[in-house]
Amino acid sequence: MKNNNINEPYHRQLLANAIRALSMDAVQKANSGHPGMPMGMADIAEVLWNDYLKHNPNNPGWADRDRFVLSNGHGSMLLYSLLHLTGYPLSIEQIKNFRQFNQITAGHPEREPEIGIETTTGPLGQGITNAVGMALSEKILSETFNKQDLEIVDHKTWVFVGDGCLMEGISHEACSLAGTWGLGKLICFYDDNGISIDGEISGWFTDDTSKRFESYGWQVIDDIDGHNSADISNAIQAAIDEKTKPSLIRCKTQIGFGSPNKAGTASSHGAPLGEEEIQKTKKELDWNYPEFEIPSDIYDAWNATEEGKLVEQSWLELLKEYSDKFPDLSLEFNRRMNGDLPNDWKIASKAAIEEVNQKSIDLATRQSSLLALNKLAPFLPEMVGGSADLTGSNLTKHDTSSVYDESNKSGNYIYYGVREFGMSAIGNGMTLHGGVIPYSGTFLTFSDYARNALRMAALMKIKNIFVYTHDSIGLGEDGPTHQPIEHVASLRIMPNMHVWRPCDAVETIASWCHAIENNSGPSSLVLTRQKLEHQERTQSQIQAISKGGYILKDSEKTPEIILIATGSEVGITMGAARMLELENISVRVVSMPCAELFDMQEDNYKLSVLPETVKCRLAIEAGVTNYWWQYVGSSGDVIGIDTFGLSAPADELFEYFGFSSNNIFERSKSLIEKNKN
Repeated sequence: MKNNNINEPYHRQLLANAIRALSMDAVQKANSGHPGMPMGMADIAEVLWNDYLKHNPNNPGWADRDRFVLSNGHGSMLLYSLLHLTGYPLSIEQIKNFRQFNQITAGHPEREPEIGIETTTGPLGQGITNAVGMALSEKILSETFNKQDLEIVDHKTWVFVGDGCLMEGISHEACSLAGTWGLGKLICFYDDNGISIDGEISGWFTDDTSKRFESYGWQVIDDIDGHNSADISNAIQAAIDEKTKPSLIRCKTQIGFGSPNKAGTASSHGAPLGEEEIQKTKKELDWNYPEFEIPSDIYDAWNATEEGKLVEQSWLELLKEYSDKFPDLSLEFNRRMNGDLPNDWKIASKAAIEEVNQKSIDLATRQSSLLALNKLAPFLPEMVGGSADLTGSNLTKHDTSSVYDESNKSGNYIYYGVREFGMSAIGNGMTLHGGVIPYSGTFLTFSDYARNALRMAALMKIKNIFVYTHDSIGLGEDGPTHQPIEHVASLRIMPNMHVWRPCDAVETIASWCHAIENNSGPSSLVLTRQKLEHQERTQSQIQAISKGGYILKDSEKTPEIILIATGSEVGITMGAARMLELENISVRVVSMPCAELFDMQEDNYKLSVLPETVKCRLAIEAGVTNYWWQYVGSSGDVIGIDTFGLSAPADELFEYFGFSSNNIFERSKSLIEKNKN
């Protein structure tokens, strides 16, 4: 981005040594951390951030900035040093409090857009995968909005990766797709230092990494001396010049560079160097300053605030010219990048829910999901969907879907292939980039493959919509390998994840609307393969769906029993309620499509649905029982499944495992009798 006239190798090394010194000192003061990687990659970072990275420390979130991802997030002091030195609002006091309570300088980088941290990294392989999603978003948006000589979307995604990232299976999934998609503005620096926690990797990582990435369709720039600024700069320029392929710059580095006794060994990877070794290292590096002290001339050479203002101002002038010529497109671009929904969204979504309710359609909720997409997607051109090779089963491809490929770079539907983990983490990256709302589908049982990407979405509180079909034993003959049992409960216990298990088309479209509006975290939509019966509702009941749990059927007097159900079990439970009424038993049925939202409601509302005076409660869900005891209490009961499923037709399985109106009826009567005694 800038040129400080710092081509002299000695001066450049001084700038890189500032990173090394801060990293050594911070890890030592914290008495924990990873000094080796920041010391090894400091020279690469110095060239990239001083000469090529397009960014503005005064405004870390401006739309056309380059994205920088530290995939090998254990080396977090590299990123913190860079942000501090270049002028982001990250003070030396925060550097001194590395890894301490309530500090933004966490042990691994945690997303902090206001100080330039684009994504949370640490679980290896996910940073590079997020970066693929970012680069994909850039490509889709550039194709959608750019005009000749007015390219308002034109930035790169830079990634630092280590051996660990490339060992992780997710890197294979994501990098293969990056090559297929021709993400020419994605540039990765591979820290090829031959060391991981257990020591020299030659005993367990013998892949020909260069050939692997070439086979993916990447440009591979081999044998770069990661401590030679001229080599690094030449490699970066070669990567920039390649427009149609992502680039992997393979840099040979020495972990713990400069440390006389620990460089090149695992002992510098994940532990402080020790005071004595730090002093020896500083002497070796000719760094003659006390801990945490950076000379003013080095600060001045690093500082990017003035150049950042200029580069953003140049873009703003371009955007103004663009706005004058294409006012509607400019407004749409700003709306998407701000994460705002269209002005007519509320009216359109409400009308869609009402229309579906009036039609009273009996559908599998995966079909209801497609119905919802067909009605909602035309109002949301920023939605980008996909599936992990299950499009025809997940029903994620709506009528206005346009398949993304090299001939249609503005497409809004992606065939991910069998890559559940990569798909989910790419979606995270797309959200983090901004301008798109991603959703993706697979079978619920395969959410296990993607688990850590879901966790990262929840940890970052970002909008990513996961569509999970074939939600229970109701998928039938495919058997226990494909029948989810514990999955819904395991998703529900994840903080910040909203898990929807709708019972019919109305709840399904309502769940889609909430997921689209939810800016506090990801959503999982858990959908059936089998057809479900439409449930009649009043307008107030429809509105109450957004509270996560509500009274679907009530009695005129105080209920003797409350039945709580979700998904496909709601219709069966309603049948049991009618049977109980025939025996003059007053019953309330509560549909709870999203327990997390219900738990967030005010106590008055929750008590109006589940009053403390009614102790007799029965929960019904085709999954593990343990989640539901918090709602039914010691006087209640749960009908669920605490074993794996079986291979058989769905109707037979529901009957066998007790999910029938007759069984709910009998269990209800037994529970009422038990509570009387």
